[in-house]
Amino acid sequence: MTQSTAPTSTGPTLPSTFHVYDTTLRDGAQQEGINLSVADKLTIAPMLDELGVGFIEGGWPGAVPKDTEFFKRAAKELDLRNAELAAFGATRKVGVRAAEDPQVRALLDSEAPVVTLVAKFDVRHVERALRTVPDEGLAMIADTVTFLLREGRRVFVDAEHFFDGYRYDADYARRAVVTAFEAGAEVVALCDTNGGMLPDWVRQIVQDVRQVAGPDALLGMHAHNDSGCAVANTLAAVDAGCAHVQGTVNGYGERTGNADLLSVVANLELKLGRQVLTRDPEAPGGLTELTRIAHAISEITNISPFARQPYVGASAFAHKAGLHASAIKVDPDLYQHADPELVGNDMRMLVSDMAGRASIELKGRQLGIDLAEHPDVLSRVMHRVKDAEACGYTYEAADASFELVLVEELDGARPVYFKVESWRTIVERNGARGTAATAEATVKLHAGGERIVSTGEGNGPVNALDHALRLALGRVYPELAAFELIDFKVRILDQMQGTDAVTRVLIESTDGQTSWSTVGVGPNLIEASWEALTDSAIWGLRHHGVLPR
Repeated sequence: MTQSTAPTSTGPTLPSTFHVYDTTLRDGAQQEGINLSVADKLTIAPMLDELGVGFIEGGWPGAVPKDTEFFKRAAKELDLRNAELAAFGATRKVGVRAAEDPQVRALLDSEAPVVTLVAKFDVRHVERALRTVPDEGLAMIADTVTFLLREGRRVFVDAEHFFDGYRYDADYARRAVVTAFEAGAEVVALCDTNGGMLPDWVRQIVQDVRQVAGPDALLGMHAHNDSGCAVANTLAAVDAGCAHVQGTVNGYGERTGNADLLSVVANLELKLGRQVLTRDPEAPGGLTELTRIAHAISEITNISPFARQPYVGASAFAHKAGLHASAIKVDPDLYQHADPELVGNDMRMLVSDMAGRASIELKGRQLGIDLAEHPDVLSRVMHRVKDAEACGYTYEAADASFELVLVEELDGARPVYFKVESWRTIVERNGARGTAATAEATVKLHAGGERIVSTGEGNGPVNALDHALRLALGRVYPELAAFELIDFKVRILDQMQGTDAVTRVLIESTDGQTSWSTVGVGPNLIEASWEALTDSAIWGLRHHGVLPR
């Protein structure tokens, strides 16, 4: 599959150097709900290095104890092939010599080869937050940059609140940029700290600053996403003359987050034809690892992956409408802006009541079942899906259940690993109000030529049913011991019916190597769960090559 790219930007000539600077470990860690340990950071850093970013901002040593420890351990434990570590910190304090400022000294003690200084580029912050005069604000930048350079560090400057400051007092903002470069800063990253800029505003301001700073100055962009434009603002800044981009994996960050660095680099490489990631040619990595690394970091941060995230989300290349499927069957380019394989993702066909014959045929092919030579089966499956979804089922998030439907229509029946005689659950609570309830389930079934009665306990009726089913089948199918339930979702349908509403349950299971999802629908939570649990066991056994016993 081929993809056309947009013409190369006709913006200003940029410095030959281009920086991709990741700040997930520092700015991204400020997101609500994220609390990275030192061990977490030491695990994430090699993933960023493998991706091919040029710089990894590890944190603020001297101000955050965990970050101080991170740099101490990173010097001994990390072996980065592509990236350099950067320590983040502030310029010297008002009226203090840089060499005597303890936080500036802590930046040196971190042993990071790069130091990124945050400085006030909005005169209002200089006067109201620092409580000093503009000339002292400029001196703080120059003194700290000069001192760190003299100590052998590469120095980048983050121009905090630059765009808002420029719109209030452009003269001071320009003077601060010139001051930083004249002091020897390698990069000045223009920060949309409040995240309220729009692409045209960013482009105009960067073009002006480019004229002031000169053609060889390495300008950067650090965007927050409060206006929903962080990625667009970053690309606009590059078009206007920036050759250093900052962002975070998955767009993590305070408030609405930072620019999603994954979308930024994918757009630069795939749309604008610019090679911005650097990596060891003998090692895996680069753009094709984008999806895997995005999801791996999601696991460490314990923030669920966003399904509709551009490029790397589970739904980024998912197609549901039958019209789309018909076109994709002819040529995937007709409804996809890029080849998902280029970013390590996959095209997915979603099967729903909107599905036509093409959708189901393509989905069957993805599951290894060719329906092209079975038009009668294709028709039956299409009608069955539409009827089932009218009753509350959804197959777009339950591939395993849909595959069992295909197998049943193709072979006339699904594999019979067991026959259920009956099941029941009991929930009991003894003692005073507030004490924990216990649940017990009994399952009676036939498998392996015998009748099996099994009782399981759990912290709820579904958990107890799951245990009872596993105990019963485990005697005949020990392979079940490797299966584990990892996600459980409940949706109440027709909520106007109150307690008489239809319930839908989606269950995700894993064997440690792959995962699969099943769906169940019933008049109550327990019946819907039982259907999804049994489907999960059947699909898992079938895909492990286990024959009915």
